[in-house]
Amino acid sequence: MPERQDPFATLFDMQAEAMREMFGRFAGTVNDPAEADLGQWTEAAEQLRTMWLDFVQERMAGGGDPANPLDPAHWMQMAQGWARSAPFDPAAAQRMMADGMELWQNLAGAMLNTGGESAGEDDREKPALPRQDRRFSDPAWREHPAYLLLHQTYLMLADHFTRAAKEIDGVPEEQKGQLTLATQAMLDAMSPDNFIATNPAVLKRTVETSGQNLVKGMQHLIADLQRGQLTHTDAEAFTLGENLAATPGKVVHETPLYQLIQYNPATPDVLAVPLVIFPPWINRFYILDLTPAKSFIKWAVDQGLSVFVVSWKSADASTKDVVWDDYIRAQIDAIDHVRARLDVPAVHSIGYCVAGTTLAATLAILARRGEADKVASATFFTAQVDFEKAGELRSFIDGTQLEMIGKLSPDGYLDGRYMAATFNALRGKDLIWNYVVNNYLLGEDYPAFDLLHWNGDVTNLPAKWHGDYLRDLYRDNKLVVPDALEADGTPIDLARIETPAFVQAGRDDHIAPAESVWRTTRHFRGDTTFVLAGSGHIAGVVNPPAANKYQYWTGDSAAPSLEAFVEGAREHPGSWWPHWFEWLQQRDDARVPAKGKRKPGGRGDKVIEDAPGRYVKMR
Repeated sequence: MPERQDPFATLFDMQAEAMREMFGRFAGTVNDPAEADLGQWTEAAEQLRTMWLDFVQERMAGGGDPANPLDPAHWMQMAQGWARSAPFDPAAAQRMMADGMELWQNLAGAMLNTGGESAGEDDREKPALPRQDRRFSDPAWREHPAYLLLHQTYLMLADHFTRAAKEIDGVPEEQKGQLTLATQAMLDAMSPDNFIATNPAVLKRTVETSGQNLVKGMQHLIADLQRGQLTHTDAEAFTLGENLAATPGKVVHETPLYQLIQYNPATPDVLAVPLVIFPPWINRFYILDLTPAKSFIKWAVDQGLSVFVVSWKSADASTKDVVWDDYIRAQIDAIDHVRARLDVPAVHSIGYCVAGTTLAATLAILARRGEADKVASATFFTAQVDFEKAGELRSFIDGTQLEMIGKLSPDGYLDGRYMAATFNALRGKDLIWNYVVNNYLLGEDYPAFDLLHWNGDVTNLPAKWHGDYLRDLYRDNKLVVPDALEADGTPIDLARIETPAFVQAGRDDHIAPAESVWRTTRHFRGDTTFVLAGSGHIAGVVNPPAANKYQYWTGDSAAPSLEAFVEGAREHPGSWWPHWFEWLQQRDDARVPAKGKRKPGGRGDKVIEDAPGRYVKMR
């Protein structure tokens, strides 16, 4: 048996040898190395050089974009600030070294003794690795000992650093959360699959294409740097009003802050009580009107609902003085306009995410004013009113972060690219680095994916209200304190809300955690129904019945905790949408003919324009 070698001493030699061997092996599958066309490589290198120099010169001539969310400096400053609070833990470091030695000795020693997995062994079942991660699923990561050892070592170190951040002693919970988030972000960025020299799949593609994957990747990179935003999907694949946000309707009302869209009925009769949907004002409304097969709005229209939706205007310098009061007044205005337009006493309402938070405040204000009967029911999609357990986003709301956000809004509004970058950073492995590898290193074509198209269609936010929202709600949790906040001259007390409420949460939601959403049931006085949906913040909501995906749980909405609710809950397969519609009809199932102004744009009905309107297209 060969003499056992020290894995620490051989690791870097193995890595260098692996790169040479990989290039030789991969080149042999494409060209005869002795006859390789070096001209193709020279041309690719010159293309890369020219593209980058042209980009740099263009940026220097134009002064660059000081507010580019892709600038790593913003995120490095944040991570460094978090990391300063991390004390050194000798015990954790010792455990990490011991585990590292064991992994390297066992894994590297075994590979050295067997000489690696040769091509002739491909049909043999490969042993299970100590750690699994889909980033390293390509067979190339197992074809040479160095790459096998490299990615397994990385995963071992990542586990240790993540656990150390979560278990660190003597650090306040808020700082611990920041440290955990910063640690995960740095680990995601340092993954060996993110770099050409340490990603065997990229090396293989580079040889196969004579470097053209890197040329195409450079084109993608420069385009993203120019727009200040990471591209996830093919921008040419979707057009609003054609294959996204395409449910037929009309814009029937407009203010400087929003447009109100009414959709054409799809049934001879409709429910007498219309539905008004308030989507998040941090996103485009068509998350609820994606392709027809996924559209909640189309599905609701098909069930016989008269559906209206608010389309918020993206902020600009003209909205620098917009605050929460304006959004609450806008919701009340939309409710009153629908009531007057259809001559009905009340409407059903839906508030999604932050618009659900605002809807709760609106209901409390209407109750205080004696006007609660304007709203027959309120549905909350993944919305929070109690922010004590608001999850990872709380890591962005200490004094330092709020100050930095304020500096990013010199014209009175926050560029929506920053909000997109923040949400992407919460799931950096999936929403950032996965695309860095695919788009920039492998040079793959962009996919056509409606949800990712919406995710990249950012909306600017009024800076004054955005700052107040983070301070008053996320940081100080004032909304659940009776009369601690007011809007439009009226104090807000959630305990005054007696409107029947349907509260939906996502089991795997990392933006509005299920436990945080559950607390909504504890602050309303009226009849409240809670439903827990499978999946997260988006897929847990956008889950059409025809897809037959995920599941949902119903149970005792008066249970003392989410844990108690789950223990006694009943699981149902598929979408919760039909369950919600049944709940809505139990409030009032009366129907009326779909005629007159129930059909927007008919004879004598003055409308503004076709759906989806202008505001959703403004940048």
